Amino acid sequence: MIVYDLECRSGGHRFEGWFGSSSDFDQQRERGLLSCPVCGSAEVGKAVMAPAVPRKGNQLPEPAARRRPDPASPEAPAKAPVAAGGPKIPPQVAEMLRAYAAAQAEALKRSTWVGDDFPDQARAMHYGEEDHAPIHGEATPEEARELLEEGIAVAPILFPVVPPDKAN
Repeated sequence: MIVYDLECRSGGHRFEGWFGSSSDFDQQRERGLLSCPVCGSAEVGKAVMAPAVPRKGNQLPEPAARRRPDPASPEAPAKAPVAAGGPKIPPQVAEMLRAYAAAQAEALKRSTWVGDDFPDQARAMHYGEEDHAPIHGEATPEEARELLEEGIAVAPILFPVVPPDKAN
């Protein structure tokens, strides 16, 4: 069997096709048996794809036992709850994270994005140069420490926020 990435020439749709051999692909295309699963166009061709280059026999990966530290060793990192592909998060933790995400989303609706101007805006409000208002933005760890040292209350946003100019 051979797998090709195929492309619809009329709509630009990409999809995968499995064939018994490369000549099977050519024969099916000549007989009009290939069509785009999205738009039905018969103008289908091979798309550019990266070659699958197998590893040499003398370059086998290191055994897993040597790559991972013993979980009981002091150097082993602490295990954190994993959502995808790992152990399940306890239901209470999952519910708490959902509630926190919802609370954060609601708070951000009433807050203004100030981007990397956040430290200056926070200082201006703290020192009375501007009216107090809820804001959120970006600050380096050092800038956040400096704000805290000045007595300006700041907190990290635990769930990522997409800046308005980067959102789709």
